[in-house]
Formats: sequence, structure tokens, C-alpha cells
Amino acid sequence: MADTQVVDVVTPEIFTPYAQQITEERANLVTTGVITVDPLLSEFLAGGGITFNVPSWRDLSNVAENVASDNPATLATPQKTQADSEIAVRLSRNQSWSTMDLAQALAGSDPMASIGNRVGYYWSRRLQAVVIASMNGIFADNDAAPGGTEHVQGDLTTDISGASFIAGVTNFNSAGFIDALTTMNEAEEDLGAMFVHPVVYGTMRKNNLIDFVPDAVNPNAAAVPTFLGRRVIQDKGLPNASDVYETWMLGGGAVRWGVGTPRRATAVRREEDAGNGAGQEILHNRIEWIVHPAGHAYVGTAASGGPDNTATTDNLADAASWIRRFPEREQIKIARLVTREA
Repeated sequence: MADTQVVDVVTPEIFTPYAQQITEERANLVTTGVITVDPLLSEFLAGGGITFNVPSWRDLSNVAENVASDNPATLATPQKTQADSEIAVRLSRNQSWSTMDLAQALAGSDPMASIGNRVGYYWSRRLQAVVIASMNGIFADNDAAPGGTEHVQGDLTTDISGASFIAGVTNFNSAGFIDALTTMNEAEEDLGAMFVHPVVYGTMRKNNLIDFVPDAVNPNAAAVPTFLGRRVIQDKGLPNASDVYETWMLGGGAVRWGVGTPRRATAVRREEDAGNGAGQEILHNRIEWIVHPAGHAYVGTAASGGPDNTATTDNLADAASWIRRFPEREQIKIARLVTREA
């Protein structure tokens, strides 16, 4: 009896875009609009380089207008606009899977669909991890005193965690959440999604703070959890330590995402000697991404494959890897609430 092997069903030209499609479908960050696919960033990845300048124009400054005069000697002084330059960084990453493990998992089902679902789901989780690492770096930079005037220290964060737990005061509550939104001033409505740790989600449910509304796109899907009109998304990867948890509110386009195509995004290799001659197949999958928090510049010194997710020097979660470029708080569509849950 002939067995279906991964090498028989994986056609790289078909598999690569299929896995990417699954990644986009399963990534909550993408489906909520928090991450927006940016063709400019994808275009950067088609060329060379590790870091890329992303220019933008500032809004016009809110100076007082001129009062008209009939004196020909009174000349108006034209105002000027200014440019900002964000800096994005390339992430070149890959993962491999052995078919010795996959062959059993694929038995009795469509190998191509099963592999595609697994790989796409894996990369959606890794995308989420990259965003969390980048946000950790952004918040760490914001918590520190600025080197110049690029930000007001701590203006992204509302911390109600206190020194010890007090029910209704230090744990997640409506007042603390609204205070966090208020850091955005009149732009608070731009924050349309919130990311919570499952422990915080449990607190919200116990206090009847969650409203479940039907999915407008798929009526047959599970109801969508919301709080004060914002979609609530659970992620156990959100920072937490010693009963202190972070909740993040993010607006559409808070993170920009570029997707490139590696030279060989997908490859399958046979190892006939492996397994004492029984044979082995290995699936390699590679990605090229830019995951860029809007309004910031990556200022670390990246390795050739780009930074990793850690908080060590030059990597995504390190405070020194980032600096804010957008001058107004309202332009940074990010807010954080820190609570103590027990």
C-alpha cells in the first residue's frame, strides 16, 4: 500500500500563499483592524536592507490664524509643515517540521489542508507574539524618561494596580478603563479593540462587564465579546507578573504590517538515511515581515535576520530599540491599563 507523503502534496507555489491566507484569517489582530497590511512596507521587503525609513507629514500646527488688515505694510508670515521619519525593521524568520511526526497526524485526512491549517495557525500565533514584543518595547520606552521631547513619560499608561489587592479598586474596573481611554483625549473613540489576559477576562465576566453581540459577518459564529463598545480579545501572552496584568486598548492601524516573499518560502527535503534508513521528510517554511507600531522608529542595531522578540539589547521588547516620532499623544492609537487581580 502506498502512503501519501508531504513531499507528494506540498507544491510550494500553492502552499505558500495558502498558509499566508490562513495566517491572515486567524490573526485576531488583523481581523479587528488593529494591524493593517501596508503595501509600502511590503514593497520595502521586495528590495534589500534591514531597516527602512517611512516618511510622513505632520498635521498643521494649531497656531492662531491671522486677523485681516487693510494696511499694505502688514505682511502675513507663512507657516510651515514638518516631516517625521519612522523607521521599520525587517523580520526574516523560519520554522521547519519533520514529516515523521506529521505523517501520523495526517492519516485519514487531506494532507494539504491539514498542513496548511497547522502552519497558518502557527504563524498567526507568531505574528501575535511579534506584536506583543513590539508593544512591550514601546511601553518600556514610554515608561522611561525621554532623551528629548519625543514623548511625555508614561502618557500611554494608567496604573491602578497599587501595592496590594483591593477588590473593585486595583482590579479591572470601568473607572480605571475610562481613565486609560481619557489619555487619548477626544480621540478615545479611535481605540476600538482591547486585548486582555484570560485572568482579566475572568474578572470582567464575574463582574458582568462583558456584552456578547452577534458576529455581523458570520451570524452562525460565536457571539463577539465586547466592553463599552470595544471588541475584547483574550491573549495569555499579555505581560503579567505577581498578579499584576496589562490590558491594552488599540485603534485601527496602530500597527502596520508588511509581508514579503523569501527566495524560497517553502521547501521540502528528503533524508533517506534518517530513522535507520526508514526515511524522513522535512518541511521548511520562511517568512519576511515588517511589524511596525505606527508613530515610532526602530533605533536598535538589527542583526542580519532582524531583531528577535526578547527585551535584550537591539531586540523588539527592549526600551532602547524604539523612539516615538509622532509628536501628539492622540496620534499614538495605543493605551495601557495595569491592574492587580488578586
